[in-house]
Amino acid sequence: MVNKGDTAWMLVSSALVLMMSIPGLALFYGGLVRTKNMLSVLMQVFMIVAIAGLVWACWGYSMAFTSGGSGPLAPFVGGFSKVMMAGVTSGTFSATFSNNVYIPELSYFVFQMTFAMITPALIVGSFAERVKFVPLMVFMVLWMTLVYFPIAHMVWYWAGPDFLPDAPTDSGYLFAKGALDFAGGTVVHINAGIAGMVGCLMIGKRLGFGKEATPPHSLTMTMIGASLLWVGWFGFNAGSNLEATGVAAVAFVNTMLATCAAAFSWAVVDQLVHKKPSMLGAATGAVAGLVAITPASGFAAPMTSIVLGLVVSPICFFFVSTVKNKFKYDDTLDVFGVHCIGGITGALGTAIVAAPSLGGQGYFDYTKFPAVAVTPEAYSISAQLWIQLQAVCVTLLWSGIVSAILFFVVDKIFGLRPSEDSEREGLDITEHGERAYNY
Repeated sequence: MVNKGDTAWMLVSSALVLMMSIPGLALFYGGLVRTKNMLSVLMQVFMIVAIAGLVWACWGYSMAFTSGGSGPLAPFVGGFSKVMMAGVTSGTFSATFSNNVYIPELSYFVFQMTFAMITPALIVGSFAERVKFVPLMVFMVLWMTLVYFPIAHMVWYWAGPDFLPDAPTDSGYLFAKGALDFAGGTVVHINAGIAGMVGCLMIGKRLGFGKEATPPHSLTMTMIGASLLWVGWFGFNAGSNLEATGVAAVAFVNTMLATCAAAFSWAVVDQLVHKKPSMLGAATGAVAGLVAITPASGFAAPMTSIVLGLVVSPICFFFVSTVKNKFKYDDTLDVFGVHCIGGITGALGTAIVAAPSLGGQGYFDYTKFPAVAVTPEAYSISAQLWIQLQAVCVTLLWSGIVSAILFFVVDKIFGLRPSEDSEREGLDITEHGERAYNY
């Protein structure tokens, strides 16, 4: 029986997550760059979303969410049984986390598609203002294929008797280890954050970095973008429950409170360090809180979510200020400092806030049949923390190494960096022949 309420919630959540990319992320990033590069950032995010949707339909969904068979690569990547959406129709179904409750497979397909859209789009913030458009799109297709889809499979894929009775019983590598990632701390944020860091190092610094002022051209747009991200993130986190149930409400409330706490925390740090709370700091703090609560959203309790939000902003602040200035890398929009570091904080923090002894939800062990809830007595924070650390390390290594190879290859073939003259004139004109503003 298909649950109509769950189906409706999943479709609404998909639209909310799409809003996170366009217009949310596009405006958030666009406001932070200089006027001459505003349009280029909007175009990059917009077209990554479009291309990612096509890639997802053609082979991405199959690679991420089908069985890899019985070969040695099965725990790391799916197969090709649903390439070109073969067999995915209005009459096929996906299971939720409750017994005998299903949603149309197309609703799950499009929900996960929106995750595949925003993740590569996050990366561009690390080397904004200094990358050519066409080579970037080539890189993104390769990156999704060789990095995002395998990581999604490792963390989220499992088809067993509890979910689909006729499916093979297998699971992704990290899922089988018991890694907890409710909505994408590893799959989305650490994954994109470390790829962005690799890109910013390999592409190099902007012309005049450290010598010329490069202030955001419109913090108004950045605030609007951050607000759209905040609103859309409820689809991201609460939608990841796949059902309109109490756990979705838990994820919704946890997302709200952690974000409030993180925005407040960053403003406090700004006040202490710079003697003035900034709009940019508040918006960045809100995003850091959203990132940190993402893997924990369905496992934490409201009050521990507040603690997680309060803690993540000072950690990210330290990386985007002290660490970045110390090592002088040009992570233009602080993708590494906010998404990768915030994602690591949230992924590790999940082991703590999920603990039933702290009011957390605990988790169900889906590697057993039937799935059983881990009892409060059996839940071990230290054991889960070790599992979470493994998930973090696997994501950092897989994404970091493969991303470096892809950046090198694409740069050698196409050339990622524009000429100095093009970079000085601005990518709006040199890459797209348009201006964001005609005044």
